[in-house]
Amino acid sequence: MKISFHGADRGVTGSCHLIECNGKRILIDCGLYQGGRDLAEENAEPFGFEAAEIDHLLLTHAHLDHCGRIPLLVRRGFEGEIVTTAASRELAKLILLDAAQLQEEEAAYQARRAARARGRRGKKPVPPLYGVLDALAALDCFGRNAAYGKALVIAPGIRATFLDAGHILGSASILLELEEDGQQRRVLFSGDLGYDGRIILRDPATPPQADVVVMETTYGDRLHKQLQPSIDELYECVQDTFRRGGNVVIPTFALERAQEVLYFLREGVEQRVLPASMQVFLDSPMAISATEIFGRHHECYDAETADLFRRGTDPFSLPGLHLTRETAQSMALNQISGGAVILAGSGMCTGGRVRHHLVHNLWRENSSVIFVGYASRGTLARRIVDGAKAVRIFGKEIPVRARIHTIGGFSAHADRDELLAWHSGTGHPGRTFLVHGEDEAMARFAELLPDTEVIMPELGDTFEL
Repeated sequence: MKISFHGADRGVTGSCHLIECNGKRILIDCGLYQGGRDLAEENAEPFGFEAAEIDHLLLTHAHLDHCGRIPLLVRRGFEGEIVTTAASRELAKLILLDAAQLQEEEAAYQARRAARARGRRGKKPVPPLYGVLDALAALDCFGRNAAYGKALVIAPGIRATFLDAGHILGSASILLELEEDGQQRRVLFSGDLGYDGRIILRDPATPPQADVVVMETTYGDRLHKQLQPSIDELYECVQDTFRRGGNVVIPTFALERAQEVLYFLREGVEQRVLPASMQVFLDSPMAISATEIFGRHHECYDAETADLFRRGTDPFSLPGLHLTRETAQSMALNQISGGAVILAGSGMCTGGRVRHHLVHNLWRENSSVIFVGYASRGTLARRIVDGAKAVRIFGKEIPVRARIHTIGGFSAHADRDELLAWHSGTGHPGRTFLVHGEDEAMARFAELLPDTEVIMPELGDTFEL
């Protein structure tokens, strides 16, 4: 029995871990590297294993940094089964097809640039990492749906149990029960963990005891703000911006964060904290589709949200909500000088429609930009959050004059104390591998785990189980 690490090692994206047992090779996630510049080459690098030799892929959840290289895996020869929850299966379809289309569009754009620059020195166009046909082939590999708490026999001597991780719709921690040559090991992968008391989703399930734990440490060195003060801060930011005559731009992750913000904006209107006439634009085709998928998976909801659906109330809708799928509709928002709340992707401002809205609002003193999610190093979002006086977008230098707010209480990740509480529920594992975190966060979190051997693996490291 072996475990090896092929992504999200000393970093927060590109999750990919490999288990070998009884001659079978089981991959946990196959994510895309996101956040910094020039990642095309990094994502195109060899996996560190032969794709055709992977028998099964167990997907913890449908965020791009956990599923985004699955089409590339298929393109390179994977023909095995992908197992995940029903909700993650639906969301992954949406995410992977969108990612493939973006890859093709970016490659076409680079090819046009190269053609115009013919005769002058410049970079050669980079081919797409994968295309729509690769994404469709990947979707054909999705096999059995996993139900929370019910063990699945993946192969002889290998059982997998998916446990509610409370991170996004359908997200899971995965317990692998391995047996080989009379030896048994229980290996628990946290996936990305949510935390108790969030709206919409149920709390993360109590983890089972394990011999080996592989866990995320995104916020292993800090505590989140409490949720209610964060909601109050959101309302105050919106009210203050409207009083100043500006727009509110919220860079939003399409899965979970967009739905949470809509949920709170609806509550603000119902509680008369926010004006009923407020105009809200969900300017993200992916977020719009994801919100529709949310409406089909009540099995993931906490009691309060499930009750709203039972009473016929859509928790993600409000009177002034506009869903802007078409590009022309999105461009029309640039004519709104004030009084609008615009939710657009991407959450880290690495692409998508939000960059256009930043160009039109970031320089305005009466506007506000509200960050409600994690911003990786090297991203446009991180530079703005860190206090940049100007940023470059679409080749233009844009001064940062809008009011910048970072509201940490909306994070979909567990904070330090919640991670510690989750780990304590695993008993006394012999080894704990820390992944999916920046070096400082992992190092500080490691100091808080005295009763287990803590390992922070490097890319490509392999360990006997």
